[in-house]
Amino acid sequence: MTTNRGFGELSLKQKIGQLFMCGFEGTEPTKEIGNLIRDYGVGGIIYFRRNLKDAGQVRELSDRLQQISEYPLFIAIDQEGGMVVRLEEGVTVMPGGMAQGAADNEALTREAAKLSGAELREIGINMNFAPCLDVNNNPQNPVIGVRSYGEDPKRVAALGLAAIQGYKEGGVVAVAKHFPGHGDTAVDSHYALPVVPHGVDRLNEVELYPFHYAIERKADAIMTAHVVFPAFEPDSAIPATRSEPILTGLLRKQLGFEGVIVTDCLEMNAISGTIGVARGAVDAIKAGADLILVSHRVSRQTAALEAVMEAVMTGEISEARIDEAARRIWNLKQEQGLFGDELPKADRARAAEVQRELCEAAVTVVKGGERLPLPKEGRTVVIWAEPHSRTEVIEVIPQDWTLGKALSAAGYDVVEVRVGTDPTAEEAEAARKAVSTGQRAVFVSYDAAFSESQSGLISELNASCEGSFVWVASRTPYDLLIAPEAPVYLCTYENKPAMVSALAGVLSGELAVKARLPVTIGNYARAPEGD
Repeated sequence: MTTNRGFGELSLKQKIGQLFMCGFEGTEPTKEIGNLIRDYGVGGIIYFRRNLKDAGQVRELSDRLQQISEYPLFIAIDQEGGMVVRLEEGVTVMPGGMAQGAADNEALTREAAKLSGAELREIGINMNFAPCLDVNNNPQNPVIGVRSYGEDPKRVAALGLAAIQGYKEGGVVAVAKHFPGHGDTAVDSHYALPVVPHGVDRLNEVELYPFHYAIERKADAIMTAHVVFPAFEPDSAIPATRSEPILTGLLRKQLGFEGVIVTDCLEMNAISGTIGVARGAVDAIKAGADLILVSHRVSRQTAALEAVMEAVMTGEISEARIDEAARRIWNLKQEQGLFGDELPKADRARAAEVQRELCEAAVTVVKGGERLPLPKEGRTVVIWAEPHSRTEVIEVIPQDWTLGKALSAAGYDVVEVRVGTDPTAEEAEAARKAVSTGQRAVFVSYDAAFSESQSGLISELNASCEGSFVWVASRTPYDLLIAPEAPVYLCTYENKPAMVSALAGVLSGELAVKARLPVTIGNYARAPEGD
C-alpha cells in the first residue's frame, strides 16, 4: 500500500526539485551536483559513461550521492543492452532490443531484465531508461534502429512488457520510451526536430500499440519523445515533450496512464536549439510531464529549476500541478523500495548463462545459409569495422574480442584487418591487399548504410571475391540494401563479445541457427509469428 511518508515535509522548492533529474561530470560527486541536491532538493541523478568505471566505484558513488540528499534519490542510467549501455565493467551486458527481437523469447527477455536490474540495484541504480517500445519500421532511422525489438507492434509490445516486468522484479523502475514513438523517423532528435506525419488510425495500429499494451498492464514510467506528431498537434510544430494534447490528452486521459511521465533530455537540440532548456522545462510540466531530465550543464539545470519556480510564482504553473507530479514521483520511490526495503540478490552466474542463450538465439542468417559453415581449409580474411569517433548514439568502446580472434580460437587460419566505420584510404587499401591474397573474406560491417566509404568498400570486395564473400551486419540489419547481391548475409545487431562468440559458433557450424528476422530488409521479409 502506498503511503506518503515525509511528503508533507517538503517545501515548494523541494517539490520542484523532486521533478528534476540532473547529470554531472566525473566519477565523484561534484560541488555543483551537491549544491543542486542540497539547495534545490533535486530528486534524481542520471549516470553516463563519464561517471562510471566499474561496479565497485558506482556503488560507492551512488552511496555518496544518497548521503548528500535528505530524501532518497532516483539514480538512473541508459542500460538498454547491446550497443546502448553506460557500464560494462562488473555487470552483465545483455543483448539489445533487436537482438532480443530476433531471439523472440519472452521468458528469456523477462529473466534478462530481472537479472540485469538486480545487478544495477546492487550498485545503487534504481531506474533504467529502458526498454525502447519504438517500432522501428524506417531503415533510415539514425537513432533507434537496433534499440527497437523490431517492426511488428505486437512483438515489440510483448517483449517490451516482459522487460518492464523483469526490471521491476529486479528492483529497478523501467522507463519505457520514446512516447508516442520514435521508430519511423529519419532525423535524430539529439540534433534536430523530427516529425512523424501519420494519421491517428495508423498511429494507433503501430506507434501507440506497444505503449497502450504496457499501460494496460500497469507500466510505472514512460519517457517522452522530442518528436512532432501533427495528428495531435495540427497547428504547430510542438514536440510530444511539450504537448498538452499528447501528454495529458492522449497519454493520461485517452490511454489512462497513471504512472510517472519522464522527459527525454531537454538539452537535446530538438529542445535546447529551439525554445531552450528553461522554457522547455516549464512547457513540459504544463503539458503534463512529471520528471524533467537535464543531463549535462549546471547553468541549464539551475536556469530550468528557477524558471519553473518563477512560473509557479506568477501563476503560469499551479501549485496543484507541482504537487501532483511530485507526489507521483514520491509514491513511485516508495513503491520501488527506496526508503529501505530489502533488495533482490544479483545472480551473475545465471546472468551470464542468459546472456549467452540470448546471443546464440539472436544470430540471424538472412541469405546464403547453404554456404555455411565456413570451411577451415585455407585462409579467412576478416574485415572488422568499428567506430573511431563518438556520436550521440554511438560510443567508441575499445574491444579486444573481435570475430577474427573468435574464429582463430575455433581453429581457423585468420588474417584480420580493422577499419573505421568510415574507412580511410589506407585502411581500405589494407583490406584490399589482405583479400587479394586470402581464400575468402568475412566483412563485419557497422552501420555501413550511413557511410559512403564503408559501403563502397563492401561493394568492391564483394565483387572481387567472386562468391566467397560473407557479410555480417554488426549493427543495423539494413546494410544489405547497399549490395543485395552479396551471396551470404548475417545479422547480429551488435558487436559485443558474447554476440561475437555466438557469431563464430554459427559461422563454424557449432551452433544451429534459431533466430527470426525481426525487420524487413528489401526482399527479405520479417519472419511471421510462429515460424
